[in-house]
Amino acid sequence: LSSSGVRMISASADCSLGIWKFYTVNEKRQMIKDRNKNNTINNETGEDDSDDDMGMYSDGLWKCVGKLSNAHKQPIYTVHCAPSRAGHGRIVSGGGDNSIHIYREVIASDDDAPLFTTDVSVKKAHDGDVNCLRWHPLNGSLLASGGDDGLIKIWKFTQ
Repeated sequence: LSSSGVRMISASADCSLGIWKFYTVNEKRQMIKDRNKNNTINNETGEDDSDDDMGMYSDGLWKCVGKLSNAHKQPIYTVHCAPSRAGHGRIVSGGGDNSIHIYREVIASDDDAPLFTTDVSVKKAHDGDVNCLRWHPLNGSLLASGGDDGLIKIWKFTQ
């Protein structure tokens, strides 16, 4: 989960990262109305069913708004978003390819279709899978990693 609480990053066995955005109930209602404005009558029942789409009156909605395909060469086991105090908003991932990748959002990207670029890649970060990564909660230049080699490493990230 990003520091703002509006984004979530998911890691996958297909070697990709999913970028998810949270939409409030009102934002979700507007998305549904926009999508259904020309087709709100159910052809079988003749009733207006646009309000029932995606649980119109339930909580907000998490929607996948981006994907970093082939982020790793093997399944991804860990992903972490930098805390807001870090001041840089980077995402870090690690996995079965023994590597660590740090991504940053492209400044001009759309919030509903964010674009990311790789800032740093460390191949062979561990002698085995990278299983855990965490940014320091206060110091955005420090990153900890843990791997199948039984080591915990502290990394210094510089922008």
